[in-house]
Amino acid sequence: MINIKKITATVAVIISFSAQAQIAIGKSELSKIQPANTTTNPSISLEFYDSADNKKGMVLPWTSTVNNQPVSYNATTGAGYRGMQGTIENGTLIFDLSDKNIKYRKDGVWFNLTNVTYPVDVKRSDNTTQTISANNAVDSSLQDNVRENTDAKAAIGTNSNSDTTTGILVLTDVNRAMILPKVASPHLNIINPTPGMMVFDTVKQQLAVYNGTVWSFWKP
Repeated sequence: MINIKKITATVAVIISFSAQAQIAIGKSELSKIQPANTTTNPSISLEFYDSADNKKGMVLPWTSTVNNQPVSYNATTGAGYRGMQGTIENGTLIFDLSDKNIKYRKDGVWFNLTNVTYPVDVKRSDNTTQTISANNAVDSSLQDNVRENTDAKAAIGTNSNSDTTTGILVLTDVNRAMILPKVASPHLNIINPTPGMMVFDTVKQQLAVYNGTVWSFWKP
């Protein structure tokens, strides 16, 4: 299950909130099975705009808020996660502002998808280089004044009406998956990335995640 706070791509079309429960965001229809290109791929639960000119990504949920300000997430107890009640499910993805890491839940333990050694030299979109220190402040303005309802949840899948999994966005099917936004060289083409952003880099063929200061490229 994937838990997601915000999506930066414009929601152009949302289709099939029926028993099929397959959704496309930012595009008119889901991808079709290749090479015939005539039948909608039944293995897709959620898919984003994926044309070659895409320069937008998906933003994961941040940590909890107190008085509408982000606070540290307690990875040991699970306390502090904004809006989360009950068991934290394996497969959950978050952006932990306390240590600037994107994390996923596996076997009841949090693992980092970003683990940057500072200082680090970052190549900017204008080909200049910037040195980032460990104390570089993450711009938290995106969600400083935003709080969702404690019961906020969207579920996608054939059993979405009855699903009880904890999360902001839950993909309930066991035979479908989400396709991340596809961006060519996101570190060069996404001009103003937001902390917690995630895309699939079509050049490196790797998962790319942004921790507020630098992009990390991850593969098993």
